[in-house]
Amino acid sequence: MDAVDVAIIGGGVVGCAVAAALSARGREVLLLEEASRLGSGVTSRNSGVVHSGLYYTPGSLKAESCVRGNRLLYEWAARTGVWHRKTGKLVVAQAPTQLEALERCHGNALASGAIGLTMITGEQARQLEPAVPALAALHCAETGIVDPHELVQSLEAAAQSRGAVFVTDARVTGITRAAPGFRLATTRGELGAERLVNAAGLHSDLIARMVGVDRYTIHPCRGNYFRLRSPVHYRHLIYPVKDKASPGLGVHLTLERGDGYRLGPDAEYVERRDDFADADHKRDAFLTAARRLLGPIDLEQLSYDGCGIRPKLRAAHEPEEKDFVLEEGPAGCVHLIGIESPGLTGALDLADRVTRLLV
Repeated sequence: MDAVDVAIIGGGVVGCAVAAALSARGREVLLLEEASRLGSGVTSRNSGVVHSGLYYTPGSLKAESCVRGNRLLYEWAARTGVWHRKTGKLVVAQAPTQLEALERCHGNALASGAIGLTMITGEQARQLEPAVPALAALHCAETGIVDPHELVQSLEAAAQSRGAVFVTDARVTGITRAAPGFRLATTRGELGAERLVNAAGLHSDLIARMVGVDRYTIHPCRGNYFRLRSPVHYRHLIYPVKDKASPGLGVHLTLERGDGYRLGPDAEYVERRDDFADADHKRDAFLTAARRLLGPIDLEQLSYDGCGIRPKLRAAHEPEEKDFVLEEGPAGCVHLIGIESPGLTGALDLADRVTRLLV
């Protein structure tokens, strides 16, 4: 195809959601993914958590897309047969000094519109998770897990059924203005597009610079995971109270399809956007965090299980998190920049917002 109505750069869950939404509105869509497989970047290296919307500034795009996206994602998964499970989540306070922060988290979530939240006592928390030490906890009934790969495949299938075309191994190397839209140079040849969506994840700032938007910089922030082999049967996701100064949520327990358990991710700024080297040397640090969160655990129960890299807009020296960026510029080109967690949860809402800008 030499020219299309809309070209989307990036085949992660957000780019695929945009393709499904735009094609549903009758737009001619072509999606370009630089890897050989859709969803093999940031999307493939996360916990698959469907977040409730606890931590984000009320009224921010992160908060709004997470709260609405939570509902849309469960509805989509149920309708299309994507594997998911509404497990619920406990955010546990384990020291008196954490109780105030837990209350603030609850209040922030309510102000953001999150639902299914209940503050419970330590005794009530132990009725839900007997092995977990807690003075108090926030129970989040609407938190769950989803299979990210099945989700991407379902979005691709929906878009393709309406004529969308997906091209892999297609890295964008340059963009120029060419009436009535843009001309893209790629490793698979050139393409014209009247409109453009930048959903390039870790490279979204670099794509934005190709069209003259140079005020954003992605700061890659790596998160490692360790697998936990445990005789304890956990039924909920279990999180510590978030340290406001940390760029992550703290090492937490997530459940997997097939009843496996993973710890992580931690948060460490790195120089490279492709720094996926083994990090088994962090096992002692993860053991300390796991014991603090879950109680007695032996070192032999942990094994390194890979990592992911967040496309953060917040630099290492900055004290506050930054919101998602969704903006148009120049006309006809929409950017999605800094879409880290809860980007998977918010993907369908973000796609709807992009569609409203372009249709």
